[in-house]
Amino acid sequence: MGSRVKWAALAACVVVACAAAFGIKQVVSNHPDTGSTAAMNAFAAAWSKQDAATAASYTTAPGQASEALTQTFQAMNARQVDVAVEKPVEYSDGTASFSLRTTWTFDKDHTFTSTSNAGARNLSTGWKITWEPAVIAPGLPIGGSIREVRTDATPAPTVNSRSGKTLLYLQPVNEIILDPTQTRNVAASARQLAVTLQPIAPLVTADVINQKLAETPGKAITAVTLRDSDMGVMTRNPSSVPGVTVRKAGMLVMADRRLNSPLEAGLTNYWQAIRDATAGWQVQMVGPGMAPRRLDGEQGPPGADVETTVDQGVQLSLGDAAVEVGQPATIMALDATTGGILGVAQNSYAADRAITLDTAYPVGTTLDPVLTAVDRSARDAQETPQAVLDRLGLGVQFTVPGASTPTSGPGVATIDLQSETSKMSMTNMAALGVAMARSSTGTRSSVAPFVIKGVPTKVVGGALGDLGADLTKPIWQAMTTTAKTGDASDLTAAPGLRALVGTNGPEGPGWFVGVQGGKVIVIYTEGPKSGTAALQVAQKYFRIK
Repeated sequence: MGSRVKWAALAACVVVACAAAFGIKQVVSNHPDTGSTAAMNAFAAAWSKQDAATAASYTTAPGQASEALTQTFQAMNARQVDVAVEKPVEYSDGTASFSLRTTWTFDKDHTFTSTSNAGARNLSTGWKITWEPAVIAPGLPIGGSIREVRTDATPAPTVNSRSGKTLLYLQPVNEIILDPTQTRNVAASARQLAVTLQPIAPLVTADVINQKLAETPGKAITAVTLRDSDMGVMTRNPSSVPGVTVRKAGMLVMADRRLNSPLEAGLTNYWQAIRDATAGWQVQMVGPGMAPRRLDGEQGPPGADVETTVDQGVQLSLGDAAVEVGQPATIMALDATTGGILGVAQNSYAADRAITLDTAYPVGTTLDPVLTAVDRSARDAQETPQAVLDRLGLGVQFTVPGASTPTSGPGVATIDLQSETSKMSMTNMAALGVAMARSSTGTRSSVAPFVIKGVPTKVVGGALGDLGADLTKPIWQAMTTTAKTGDASDLTAAPGLRALVGTNGPEGPGWFVGVQGGKVIVIYTEGPKSGTAALQVAQKYFRIK
């Protein structure tokens, strides 16, 4: 035992002697911190707090270090940073070396770890970390940084029509941006930009540009977004206008440029959710004159294409019909059997009014025959009128993935079966039309409107369900009478039409709910004589469909 102790002591003396011979002082945990390790630990602690200024103050070049660290912290945008000092060694010549193990945490199971080598010097002001960009990451050049970026799986999903043809697809676009802070004469720049855009976007006038600027004072606005092919039509580069820049981006756009639909926003949101769910990440090293270099990352497979019920031919006809009148008009078509939305269109007046499929609007006299039938059916079956309305799709609220917009409150209001107080959304009226169409073929049950195949519509506030003949037959008869001898009897090119037409007084709104040719057509208009406007839109649709 004594011999073992003696040899252990001798070995320790040999180690100390060797270290002394080379002028190296290994910093071990049972020794108190020296000046070098104190600086190393303070530098690492400030880095862990993402405090660039404090971390930089422990370096030999505070200005350069602060700039590089600030740029890196912003580019990495990590939720947490953990920096550990490893293998600190202090030399007798007043220098030291160590390693930094840095772990960047972005979210759960999403981290990046790197190990960089660094040095320190004992200056007149104390120990300082010898600054060089490689302290941040091995091989980082002067003026460079590391960054965390989102990556999207390729190819990007497409949004397809009911026939399988591409309806919407990701395409490179050019955002034409005017920054009022980058031009001495904003009005002149607006005029010049409008002239430049006139060959391809004549509606983007100087007044339109100035209105956008007025809505966000002092901030840059996107005057218009153009496809690459559009850029070639212009005779002048927009970026030659003072204050104007052209920013490249990717956007989901209609494959057929003739099509325009309020559905585009909802379908884009659904598509974007798929992109977000399949997105990956990458940490890159970037610097002057070098291509981004991948340091780490993950990327899964792309998401599936979005298959919809939209019929491109129907959508085109709806768009032509919506512009028939000079007041707000929105028209919607559905498959009369399934409730699949075939298309939605609205004119610029309706778009300016922000009319949506989900908002509840007064129905006035439109549903008088329906409310009468509901009242009678509820009494005969000894149930509440609300339950009957729910089964027809009138007393519930629909959230249609790919079509609905977020709402802060209920989208449906029905009060005591009073026509003057009843409000319905276009999707409510659509569900009623589909329920009536199905009942006429012997399928006495209601279904929810939908636009994305395989993705169900959320129904709250009540339940859809079976519909008795005692309820549906009177409504169907009223729709038949309206089309044959009533307000819709003047409509042509619509054989077999059944319809409900009505207004909420002289100022509207006006409604049309029709069943014809295997389709349900719902039209909503606003303004004076809105009932007549709804019929005009319907007439245009039936003539061109």
